[in-house]
This record gives sequence, C-alpha cells and structure tokens, in this order.
Amino acid sequence: MRPQLLSPLLTLLCAPLFLLPLVARAEAPRRADENRGRRTRFLDDGRVGEDEKTDTVLTVGSKPKLDLDINAYADLQFAYFNYGENQNRANGSQKDSRLAFDTTRLSLELEAGLPEYGLEAEFEVEFEHGGTGAAMELEYEEFGEFDTDVEKAGEAMVEELYLTKKLGRQVEVSVGRFYVAVGTLFSDYRPTDYLGTTRSEAETRIIPNTWNDMGMQVRWDIPWGVRLTGQVVNGLDSTGFNSQTWVATGLQKRFELVRASDLAAVLRADVRRFEGFTFGVSAYYGGTTRNRPKPDLLKQCDDANPNVVAPCGYVNAPLFIADAHLSVKRGRWRAHAMVMYGHLGNAAAVSARNARLSNLLNVLRTPVSDNALSAWGELGYDIAPSLGLNGNHRLEPYVRVDFMDSQFKPRADLFDNPRFERTVYTVGASYTLAGLAVLKLDFGHRRMGSSAFRPENTLRMSTGFVY
Repeated sequence: MRPQLLSPLLTLLCAPLFLLPLVARAEAPRRADENRGRRTRFLDDGRVGEDEKTDTVLTVGSKPKLDLDINAYADLQFAYFNYGENQNRANGSQKDSRLAFDTTRLSLELEAGLPEYGLEAEFEVEFEHGGTGAAMELEYEEFGEFDTDVEKAGEAMVEELYLTKKLGRQVEVSVGRFYVAVGTLFSDYRPTDYLGTTRSEAETRIIPNTWNDMGMQVRWDIPWGVRLTGQVVNGLDSTGFNSQTWVATGLQKRFELVRASDLAAVLRADVRRFEGFTFGVSAYYGGTTRNRPKPDLLKQCDDANPNVVAPCGYVNAPLFIADAHLSVKRGRWRAHAMVMYGHLGNAAAVSARNARLSNLLNVLRTPVSDNALSAWGELGYDIAPSLGLNGNHRLEPYVRVDFMDSQFKPRADLFDNPRFERTVYTVGASYTLAGLAVLKLDFGHRRMGSSAFRPENTLRMSTGFVY
C-alpha cells in the first residue's frame, strides 16, 4: 500500500483515541448527575434525610437502629510459691522457692442490640494463658506422667454467644451459650468484681471456672426486687470427674461436638431489694452419663439386643449442686460469701469405669467422691477517703477464707483423703482506679485436712483492667 493512502486511513483509525479524553471529560458531569440521582433515590427510599451540603447521613429510616457496645477485661498474675508442685508427697509438697508469671486471661465482649425489636446479641471470647493450643503438663495425680493438656494450656474459647428477646420489661428469653447460673462467678467474674488476686479457689475447685454451656435461659424480674433465672443446658461429661477437682473438669472441651444427650436444669433466685445487697440461692440438677465420649457406662442384662447401643439402659449418675450466695457493696464496705454443696449419684460406678479410660483421653482416673462441700467469704473496707484520695480511687485492705473438700463424706469404701480438704487464709489489698484498672497484692496460707501435710504459702500480685 502506498504511503499516500496509508496516512488518511491511520488518521481515521486513530481519531477515536484522541477523542476519548474529550468524551470522558464530557461524560464525567453527566455520570456525576446520574450517580447523584441514583443516590438521591436510594436515600429517598431507604433513609429519612441527608445533609446535602456535607453528604452526611443524619438518621436511618427503614433500617432499624443498631446499638453496639464493646467491652474487654484482662488479668495478669505474678506469684511466688514456697512449696513444690508435687502435692502428693507423704507429708505434702516439699519446700521450694519458685516464681510463676501468667497472662491469665484477656476477654473481649461485643453486645449488639435492636431496641426497636427487643433483640440483643452478645458474644465473649476469652484467651487464657497468653495463647492457644496444647502444652505439656507434669501431672502428679497420675504418678508424675507428662500429659498434653489442651484445657489448661493457652486456649481461646467462646464463653458466651447468645441471642436474647425481651418480652416486655420484666421477662427475657435467651438461646445460645451463656454462663450457668450457679455460684458467685455467674455474675462477679471480672477482676474488679472480687477483692482477691484470683477468683475464689473454693468455687473453682469443685465446679467449672466461669461455667458456661449451651441451652435456653429465661429471666424474670418480679416485684420486690427479685430476679428469677431458669436455664436448661447440656450436662457435664463424667469422664472428667476425679478426686482432686470433683466435677470441675467435667465441662466438655475435648471434642468438637458437644454432647447434649443428658440435659440439666438450673434455677436461681436473686434478691436485690435492699440497696447494696444481693443475696440468693441456686440449684443445678442434670445427668452426666450419656454425655461421655463413648456409651461405656451401661447396665447389663441377659437379653440384650446387639442392634441397640444401650439395650439395657445407662447407669444414671445424676449431679445435684446447690448454693447460697451473698454480695455486698455498700458505702466503703465490700464483701462476698457463698456456701455450696454437691452430690453425685452412682459415684462408685463412675469411678470404676473412669479407672479403665484410655490415657489418650487425657483425664485423671482417680475416684470421684459422692459429695463435695465448699465455702468462702471475703471482706474489704475502702480506706482511700481516709488517705485524702478522691472518689476515683478505691484502696481496700481485705481478708478472705476459702474452704473446700472435694471428698466430703464419701461412700464407705472410698478413703476420705484429708489432702483434698483445704483451707486458705488470705490477707491483702486491692487498689481500683476509676473502676477500670486494678492492682492487687495478697498473701495466702493453705492448710490441708491433716497436720501431717506441710502448709503452703503463696505471695501473689495481679493487675488488669475492665473496659
């Protein structure tokens, strides 16, 4: 092709390329007008109003208003012990001098509410001991074996995840995972809620620490300042029961799927009629046999059907727990107190079967007692005003006594080991700044049920925040 013919043809083909920027400039105002029009229609349909000058949405029309509330709390521990970790020695733990630092917990909470529809959702995730996963543990209750302990090592756990529907002003119904309404930790579990550097040993020794499970809950605020709480939750797993911690390690954590073949019922009544005082009672009753990982606690019979998992039925091992609790926060005084009793039916059968569990299940196989008893109380007095500090400061010297016996009046054929009866006397001081930050220091002296066992002393400091 000759150059004379090529030049007009190239000019014709390239012309659109030169015209595109001009077309784009011309299109921009038109597209802006179209977008503004579409946005205006969207706002007209879905929103009540808009500040046209600043493009700031002022209110929400057809979409319901969502209330969000984010909370968190954390706890760090620094402890000195004058005794060894092995408490199974003939005379108790040996003399030692050791330190332990622990990132005890970091808990994050999110609450979302739709007030227009009376709906609320809440979830809480807790990170314990500074991480997640498994860690090795030297287990003296199992003759000094090294175990891979998933539960006590760093872990992340969803402790609360539930949806609540308010039915009027006095009644609300919740479904999901929530705290089981037993004991004082049901409501007083943040570092600013209690005076000691740790949660009550008397309470966490025999039942799960901040016990949470899945189910349904109903709360009813009746006149005279009384709140009733009723729950139906999945029961505990009896493979976790043992001499040392009774049913505290029966919370299902080892498997992905939580068994709920045995349910439990919880009733709780709290009286808040008198300013600064909360007192009440609670009771728990539920099965523990059918939530074991395997159907291995069965009745025997001669005409058993081999096509049925439990042709003759299960050996019932019902668990009953009751407590009375008191919380005081009035003026410069603060106090907590609780008494708890528990009974496990057919504890002998559970112990006999647990003794043959696989090591891989990673549970203690010591016999569980029929009964357990615990009680604790703490009392503090705020001296900050006496030191000239304003209301943002609260400095409370306090005393605490914890008593627990995870083998309280056991069956006749079970040795009542005094090593599992423990009393801890604690003195210390708690400083709280603006209800947000805490710094605590205390000294604890633990004695066993027999003078043959050496007493144990602990010096602890803890710090944390509640936001």
